[in-house]
Amino acid sequence: MSRPQRFTASGLCLAGLLWAAGAASQPLTVDRAVAIALEKNSQIINAVAGVLDANGNVYGAYSGVLPHVSANWSRSATQNVQGRGSQIVSTVVISAPPTDNVSYAMGPALTGSWSILDLANLKALGAARSGLKASKLSQQAARTAVAFNTRQQFYLTASAYHLAWVSDVALRLARDNERRVRALFEVGSVSKSDLLSAQVQTSNSQLDSLTAHQAIVNQRIALAEVLAMKESQLGDVDTVLTAEPQEYNEPDLLAEAQRNRPDLLAAEANLSAAHSSVTSAKFLRLPYVTLSGSAQFNPQRTFNQKQFPPALAPVETSGRSDADRVLSGTLAVNWDLFLGGSTESRIASARAALLRAEDSRDALRRNLEAEIHQALLQYREATERLNVANSAFASAVENLKLTQQKYNVGSTTILDLNTAQVNLTRAAADRVSAQAGIRTAEAQLIRVRGRE
Repeated sequence: MSRPQRFTASGLCLAGLLWAAGAASQPLTVDRAVAIALEKNSQIINAVAGVLDANGNVYGAYSGVLPHVSANWSRSATQNVQGRGSQIVSTVVISAPPTDNVSYAMGPALTGSWSILDLANLKALGAARSGLKASKLSQQAARTAVAFNTRQQFYLTASAYHLAWVSDVALRLARDNERRVRALFEVGSVSKSDLLSAQVQTSNSQLDSLTAHQAIVNQRIALAEVLAMKESQLGDVDTVLTAEPQEYNEPDLLAEAQRNRPDLLAAEANLSAAHSSVTSAKFLRLPYVTLSGSAQFNPQRTFNQKQFPPALAPVETSGRSDADRVLSGTLAVNWDLFLGGSTESRIASARAALLRAEDSRDALRRNLEAEIHQALLQYREATERLNVANSAFASAVENLKLTQQKYNVGSTTILDLNTAQVNLTRAAADRVSAQAGIRTAEAQLIRVRGRE
């Protein structure tokens, strides 16, 4: 192969190998990575735990409005030793002799109570339900955030592979170029300066390659952390970054975000829960109605009584009583007039939570339009950057071809050829970054619309 053919083949090799990917069996795709993250990521686990906490709060709130029923079987004993007393009959005081009493009772029983009208507990139940709704929406918001973070890190990892391939090809060309320049130097066709310049380019390319391969390891570790797994478990990563640019309508994006954004819906639910909590705390000042009762079945009682009359022998009596059942019930109106400031404390805490919930909801509403606008601008900028990067890459390839032709006929120097190769490498790296940028911008648009 002639010298012009070798240089032309080298340039075409760089252009062709920049996007080549090694064959791999079932590489990790971005969709699979998102699915793994939505199952194992710590943020998702914490969100699920938050829903469980909210469910517990709902059950706790139900306990304030539903009946409480308990069953028991008991045996009790009572002993009264040397009991004394007196009673007045007309104007005569009759003293009762000292008495010893021992009694036993046993039997099953049911007891129950029910706050049949407690406005504070009813409002607390409403607050707990709204809190549960907010927790579920917050879980969905966490899923959208984790999905975006996963996509972003995945594309950073994929671009690291591409940049490493660019660096490897540039290093290969630099080494080939150095060998050719050395051969030409040995026959006196080029100067010592040309050889040193080629050696410097090779050293720089080698450093760039080492840095690029270390970046792959760093990005894989970061991706593994997002997926809550070891880096060694990732396997191969799908490095396809190509994407078709799309047109988006900003008002449509805003309307969709207002309907679907789980963080905004969660903020509304939190605000509703805060309002209910304030009302519930205020209702603690009102009376409430309770119903309580008990039922004993086949209760049995035995007793033994011994009296000690003065100057007489003790008189001992014993007996037994039972019944089929004993029922009792109480309907009460209760009013907690003073609880030592606990009611005022709950009202103040509820109002503070309400202020925070209002501020969070208002901040999300305020920033939503700007967030949509910014995400759309970033996507359009990424699209333009990709167009510019593609154009620059094509120009760099053509420039390398022309420079090689000039160098082959001796009308330019090895420094110009090195510069053309460096420019092509930079253009290729910029193209990779632009493709990763447009995929990240797509992921951001998915997130701001409230999708996974």
